[in-house]
Amino acid sequence: MDVSVEQPVNIDDRSMSDVEDNIPVTDYEAMANKIMPELGQEVEDFKYSTWHVSNWRGLEKRITGPEFEAGGWKWRILLFPFGNNNHDSVSIYLDFSDPKGAPLGWHSCVQFALVLWNPEDATQYIVHHAHHRFTAEESDWGFTRFYDLRKLFVPSDNRTRALIDNDSTNITAFVRVLKDPTGVLWHNFIKYITSFISIIRNLIRKYSLLLWPSIFLALCLTSSYSYDSKKETGYVGLKNQGATCYMNSLLQSLFCTTFFRKAVYQIPTEEDEPVKSVSLALQRVFYQLQTSDTPVGTTELTKSFGWDSLDSFMQHDVQEFNRVLQDNLEGKMKNTKADGAITKLFVGKMKSYVKCVNVDYESSRVEDYYDIQLNVRGCKTLRDSFKDYVQEETLEGDNKYQAEGYGLQDAKKGVIFESFPPVLHLQLKRFEYDIQKEVNVKINDRQEFPMEIDLDEFLSEDADRSKPHKYLLHGVLVHSGDVHGGHYFALLKPEKDGKWFKFDDDRVTPVIEREVLEDNYGGEPPNASPITAIRPTGRNLKRFTNAYMLVYIRESDIDEILSPVILEDIPTHLQRRLDEEKAKEEQRKKEMEERHLYLPVKVVTAETFKNHQGFDLANFDDRQYPLSEVHIYKILKTDTYGAFKVYIARTFSIPPEQIRFWVLVNRQNKTVRPDAPIPESYENASMEEIHGKMASRQNELKLYMEVADKPINGKTWFPPIEGNNHIMEIKPNMIEEMKLKSTFQQSEIQDGDIIVFQKALTDKEIQEHSLAGRIHNIIQFYESLTLRIVVSFKPKLKDRDPKPEFDLVAEQVAAHLRTDPLKLRFTTAHSTSGTPKNVIKRTTNQTLSEMLQAYLTPSSHLLFYEMLDISIVELETKKFFKVTWLGNTEHKIDIRLQKNAVVNDILEEILKKVTLSSPNARIRLYEVMNHRIQRECIGTEPIEKIQEFMTLYAEEIPQDELLADNNDRTIQVYHFTKEPLRTHGIPFKFVIKHGEVLVDTKRRLLNRLGMSEKDFARVRIAIVPGTSYSKPEYLEDDGLDHVDKTGRAGRVGGAEKALYIRG
Repeated sequence: MDVSVEQPVNIDDRSMSDVEDNIPVTDYEAMANKIMPELGQEVEDFKYSTWHVSNWRGLEKRITGPEFEAGGWKWRILLFPFGNNNHDSVSIYLDFSDPKGAPLGWHSCVQFALVLWNPEDATQYIVHHAHHRFTAEESDWGFTRFYDLRKLFVPSDNRTRALIDNDSTNITAFVRVLKDPTGVLWHNFIKYITSFISIIRNLIRKYSLLLWPSIFLALCLTSSYSYDSKKETGYVGLKNQGATCYMNSLLQSLFCTTFFRKAVYQIPTEEDEPVKSVSLALQRVFYQLQTSDTPVGTTELTKSFGWDSLDSFMQHDVQEFNRVLQDNLEGKMKNTKADGAITKLFVGKMKSYVKCVNVDYESSRVEDYYDIQLNVRGCKTLRDSFKDYVQEETLEGDNKYQAEGYGLQDAKKGVIFESFPPVLHLQLKRFEYDIQKEVNVKINDRQEFPMEIDLDEFLSEDADRSKPHKYLLHGVLVHSGDVHGGHYFALLKPEKDGKWFKFDDDRVTPVIEREVLEDNYGGEPPNASPITAIRPTGRNLKRFTNAYMLVYIRESDIDEILSPVILEDIPTHLQRRLDEEKAKEEQRKKEMEERHLYLPVKVVTAETFKNHQGFDLANFDDRQYPLSEVHIYKILKTDTYGAFKVYIARTFSIPPEQIRFWVLVNRQNKTVRPDAPIPESYENASMEEIHGKMASRQNELKLYMEVADKPINGKTWFPPIEGNNHIMEIKPNMIEEMKLKSTFQQSEIQDGDIIVFQKALTDKEIQEHSLAGRIHNIIQFYESLTLRIVVSFKPKLKDRDPKPEFDLVAEQVAAHLRTDPLKLRFTTAHSTSGTPKNVIKRTTNQTLSEMLQAYLTPSSHLLFYEMLDISIVELETKKFFKVTWLGNTEHKIDIRLQKNAVVNDILEEILKKVTLSSPNARIRLYEVMNHRIQRECIGTEPIEKIQEFMTLYAEEIPQDELLADNNDRTIQVYHFTKEPLRTHGIPFKFVIKHGEVLVDTKRRLLNRLGMSEKDFARVRIAIVPGTSYSKPEYLEDDGLDHVDKTGRAGRVGGAEKALYIRG
């Protein structure tokens, strides 16, 4: 083989040329820019090397080209001229020359192209390009099916000359070594499993264009591919339960907002259970994120939400989840040290206004907001979105504003910010409802957002400007996918002057600024070439990975918001409980890891045999009958028999010289019997050796401990024979009478056989036993063992009546209060806060001490009592409901029914307490959650199906609904402020009449709501699709948004299944 090498030279990286340019390979600089696309990474070094290959048909099956240097390392071309594990294509790879000499953990990120070309005409070539993270284990990468062997020697694919001419050709490697500032560029994070080697190899050979021959070595060397998030970044990830990446991304964002983390730690949870308390479960997640070296699970947390496994496989909206979670926590923070923390962190104020142009009249209101929803469509930058948000709208012409006392007036309508919170959550409206297509769509348009932004220009003139309103980017929550699903991850900067990290479920990796900003703007890729940026249809290819939520922190507050969490910030009970659980888990793991070092030994004693009712000496594993109480020990395999014997002797307080152990074996007749004693000569033998020699077929060692009256010196001691009945157990269900005149040898009796004997009975004794129905001989006894069925009986109630303890307490308190003891109910107290905790049922079996939880705080003895208007017996046997009646006056109705009642029984109770408009009027009951109707009850369903977290409303069915015809439609109406997610008020059913104009519909709505025309003029009517993030379609646009008069708007919109957190 003749080889000539052209020395590599340095060239600058340039943009790609048009693919149709007929550039020769020898114009190396232009060729490199043409065939190697821009990857957005900084180039450390660029080299190329051409290898002239001759005598092609005479080449060996595998050859390598001359070495050349790039990036400070030696490289070469690896060629399989007749195919690598295939016979129809040439295979060519780029190969790192010295993988064995590479430093530990070495890698190099390389973009490369391999070109095979005619040595006489450099415009005749075939090229493939790729990029790869080269390691000592994956030291070669390239193309198994580089080109069809049959086409190499003839002009093909519009070429005028063959690629191999006169049995010679050239192969050029273009190599760009790229900088890897994060250390994880193109890291595959895979731990290969040895048992999958052959499967993966076959799949690669059969289906893949790319092949890396030395990967099969890497399959056995897993350590280089393990990635340790804690070691590399100082942070750990969260495990994905199925579709909880949206939750993980938000939790990491809240965790990195250390002020919020500290506030969560301040919620009292010492008496709580993790799966029933959202606060405690979240504290545990945060603490483990701080202290764990491995990814943290969230199953406990989602169980505390009241979710089942199905909920964990349903992807919810991040904004919706954030609002529901904060609502829950804000309630738990009331009257604690953390009270007001969420408001302080996340709540700002905005003013909605309508200001007349020609008269001095303005209608406005100021309300709180927890996040800001900003348009993406039509807004190239985040600042454009803010300008769009506060842009004034002119109300004129047919759309004039009805000003009180001035009539219809030209007016300006808009929104302005009165204040911004320290932590600003910006929801980018990537999802919208397409009215024409009647579907939800994702907006992948490009929108740029900065590292810093000053929001002063968006504040009202009267706003407090004592603090600057410059904000620094702290987090970017990213959605990758479309409206039907996808993946969420978070990019966060946990420290003011620290690095950016990508929190992607269980993995945390460092990222550079471009990955935070440019990669998540959306739109077309930057510097996109005609090849990569256009689909075959001719439409632009937009990136479907883009920012969905932005977190900014006010620069002047950032030191407080991101102040480090110190040990004193963490509840001591949280540390103690988790440290104890960690220690137990580590002990369990240690035992599992050391299990191979130990031998399980089961010891049967004479007492065990005596108490055993059945065949053999003991019942080890037949669960049809009671298992014998066998002594079980875990003995080191290396321990000697002598040491084991001394240990057992000490345990039973018996001199070791009076003990001899027999090995129990499984006989072919399915019995377990002593086979042979362990010789005293084995005293220095290990227990593992004894197991191997005497019971190798068993996973454990079963022993019978024989105890002599005096030291055993090679003799067997048997008691003298009395009476005349002697039976021998042969096998289960088979016994045989012994012949007393036969020798042991003649009777085939061997070690371990069981001989049964009975004292001879007189005729009188036999008669007495028979009349009493007793078993009086050996045959009957063994028949009873064969025919018996073992039944276990357990008391349904405890041995003592559980009521007297409770009743005694109730009687003493009732006497003091001069009330009926059956109308008292007691509640335990939190040992730390002294607030009410759990109701004590009358049927409790607790003692007074246990009710008081004196074992926790002996100095604090506190029970709360309630004086009831009904008997506690009735209270605990009935189900209670609070129904809101929507009549002329709204009022609550308390209802208690037997637990087997149905909804119609509730309706009957309501009818007893309300006055209807007419005798023929009908009423209905419906369930509401998050201010939206979830279900209208039909009446026959059991009341047990009504969930406690539902709000119940009852009303007369309106006449227009009863008289509606087939062309009319009954819909649900609910109230929201600004966004469909922010619900409030009481929803109701309403009839849309066929052919009715909007003005008449609005008049009926006004009457139904009982509002004045002035108030109703502020209401906007919108059609809202059934998903929580859909954009409402407003039917008219005249006035302010519908005000939430209850204060803070609800935070869950109407999806098919609302997101809820109950714990």
